[in-house]
Amino acid sequence: MANKPKPRPRQLSVYLYIPNIIGYIRILLNFYAFAQCFSSKRVFAVLYFLSLVFDALDGWCARKFNQASTFGAVLDMVTDRISTGCLLVILSQVYRPSLVFLSLLALDIASHWLQMYSTFLAGKASHKDVKDSSSWLFKLYYGNRMFMGYCCVACEAIICL
Repeated sequence: MANKPKPRPRQLSVYLYIPNIIGYIRILLNFYAFAQCFSSKRVFAVLYFLSLVFDALDGWCARKFNQASTFGAVLDMVTDRISTGCLLVILSQVYRPSLVFLSLLALDIASHWLQMYSTFLAGKASHKDVKDSSSWLFKLYYGNRMFMGYCCVACEAIICL
């Protein structure tokens, strides 16, 4: 009697990782938040804040469940850039001079693109890998999760105020 090959355990698709599902929920929250931004500022603020909380939660889940992935990192970064970009564009329509908010948008996109591109050129797996960086600010920001979280929340709060 021939030996039957053992069935391989099914591997979970990267698209169904817990942090990525949280990312999808963030996208839905942002869609609904921005749809409500002019009609209900309170609903917008609550949903945008929930999206920020989910942003922190997806990173924690990725580490906790060992489900970090390139897809998840890109999903997270693109969701962050789009939600911040949409917020800055809306603020540029509400407050004058709008050039201030559009300049912040350009700075946000350019700085993140440069950081990601330099990471790619250095052959690193993550833009948060700054162990050999000469910049004390990068080391402080990416090396201390509490400080990074404080900076992210403070930035969004200042923009919203």
